[in-house]
Amino acid sequence: MNDIEELQRRITSAMDRMASGLDGLSTADNGKTAELEQALDDEKTVNAQLNERIRALTVRQERELAEAQTKADDAATLVGALDLELQRMRKANAELRQSNQDLRAANEAGVGEPHLINKAMMAELEALRATRAADVAEADTIIQALTPLLDAKSDTAQESV
Repeated sequence: MNDIEELQRRITSAMDRMASGLDGLSTADNGKTAELEQALDDEKTVNAQLNERIRALTVRQERELAEAQTKADDAATLVGALDLELQRMRKANAELRQSNQDLRAANEAGVGEPHLINKAMMAELEALRATRAADVAEADTIIQALTPLLDAKSDTAQESV
């Protein structure tokens, strides 16, 4: 029985020494653990702020991209319509010129009537006026497309001064 009591005393003594050693470790690490936990919390806060900034920038970029795409689509539609109008105008002018040449040739041969020639000339003049109007419309379209770019460039230049 003495042996059992001696073994129990030795085990208890060893357990007391281990407990006091663990208490010492626990007390020494508490300061460092608190510092590390605070640093971790700070990093989590900074990370959350950066994620929010990235999300805001992504939303802004997507909005600006959608606006730019809309403007590009509008410009493409405008240019397409203008190009179609110019093609029609050029075709009409070519037909009018051919018609006038035919009328002049018929008049020279003595079978043409002067009022038909006058009528064809009036139509040709009208076609030329329409062509001029289409050219002006084309120039206006180009100016409208370039104006925002020039304004943005001007604003950038003024900000850098």
